[in-house]
Amino acid sequence: MKRLTVIFLMVLFANTLVHSADFKVNGVYTAWAQSQHQFWFGNAKKPKYNDNYVVQMLRFKVQAAVTEHLRAVTRFDMAQGWWGVDNALRSVKRTGEKGGSALFDFKDTNFLFHVDQAYIEFDWPNKPLTFRVGRMWYGLGNKLMVDNNYDGIQADLKGVLGKKITVSWAKVSEGVDGTSDNKTVAPDELGYTDGRDADLLTFNFNNAFKTVNYNVYGLYYRDASTADANAYVPDHLQFFKTRFSPQITQLMALGVSGKFKAGKLSGNFEADYLSGKDDIKNTTHGAKQMWDINDGTLSGYNLYLKLTHATTDKLALGAVVGMGSGDDNLNGGKGNVNKLRTSGFFYITEIWEDSIMPDEEGITPQGLGAPNVRGYRELENTTIVQLNATLKPIKKLNLFASYNYIKATQPIPKWDASGNPDYSATASDLGQEVDFRATYKIYDQLGWTLRGGYFMPGKAAGYLINGTSAYKDAAWELKSTITYKF
Repeated sequence: MKRLTVIFLMVLFANTLVHSADFKVNGVYTAWAQSQHQFWFGNAKKPKYNDNYVVQMLRFKVQAAVTEHLRAVTRFDMAQGWWGVDNALRSVKRTGEKGGSALFDFKDTNFLFHVDQAYIEFDWPNKPLTFRVGRMWYGLGNKLMVDNNYDGIQADLKGVLGKKITVSWAKVSEGVDGTSDNKTVAPDELGYTDGRDADLLTFNFNNAFKTVNYNVYGLYYRDASTADANAYVPDHLQFFKTRFSPQITQLMALGVSGKFKAGKLSGNFEADYLSGKDDIKNTTHGAKQMWDINDGTLSGYNLYLKLTHATTDKLALGAVVGMGSGDDNLNGGKGNVNKLRTSGFFYITEIWEDSIMPDEEGITPQGLGAPNVRGYRELENTTIVQLNATLKPIKKLNLFASYNYIKATQPIPKWDASGNPDYSATASDLGQEVDFRATYKIYDQLGWTLRGGYFMPGKAAGYLINGTSAYKDAAWELKSTITYKF
């Protein structure tokens, strides 16, 4: 594999010299050391949560432009993985036999290339139109509802109505791992038989008014492959979402987000409303409490506001308020939906909802949103208030600290002995968290960060993660990161 890497770089260099395309290469190298403790809140029935490990990633973004109006773009990762693990022999087969080094979801992170994006981008001659065709990033707002790489087509209309209008279509899923669009095909290795597709349409209107830059956007998603009693989200994701998640067969959403500045005050905001369907009539919650039981209708919302006041040249004070809808009855009624699919790059806290996941573009569980612990992600059934301060004592050093109060928007029930929701006891107090972050610039392109958090769980957090409030140990984490951007 090292030989292939050398050959790839030699070809890239040769093309730069002899071909008319202009190559532009940039990227990032990151290595981070994690120390995570008590993410099960001391649950004696679980293995002791005392994990210390180091992860790295080297990512390249390459653009090949023939002219300023036509380019090809790709983004790939190399040598992405855990120190001392992903350089070991691959000992888990796709058929399921277990071994020491699985490599998450069999992704090519064992010193191979892992390609995230590959597309062409071109401007239509003499028109304010730009098209992108291929595998690329799709996202809306602050990455609360959609944040993922998909295959499809995007088009920008610039300067005609507002600053820019973007419309897109993505082929999210081709049914049962193939090109058939038949309702019934031969079952795959998991028993799925519906070969129909899942598609996503989005639009985004971007404009500015005085000091406010805003976006008005929407999406429509339809998964037709539900005749075999499963949906792409969450059944085909190959990782666990939060317990009692709906199967999304249809989803519509509208939202507005933006940034503003008024004197020393600046901020971000977002408001989303979602409505959809879960056409799969479940009578159980499924293995590992995978599904919500509902009446076939889904709805939800997200509200988010982040404020920063540049109090002095060295000190900034801030606040964050967020609220996401929840489900008041996991055994029936409407289901709750806050998102389609995200990679977890929306950030408020270090532990509670920081969920950059191995199931998407990250490579290690970070925070209680990880698929092993299965806490909430983003603002799902979460109401949070944060107060923070940022201090810059010297030019190269940035210090941040925050206090967070977190509760459930809808009460969370405990589980009974069979793992079903038990509404004889509910709670809303998710907990409190204190975080810090210190970043030092060694060079403009090279930085070192020490960060961490201390989460004090409430009764509701215990119900969500363990099904009981009997375990109350504080979860805490330290992380040291070195990042080189080039």
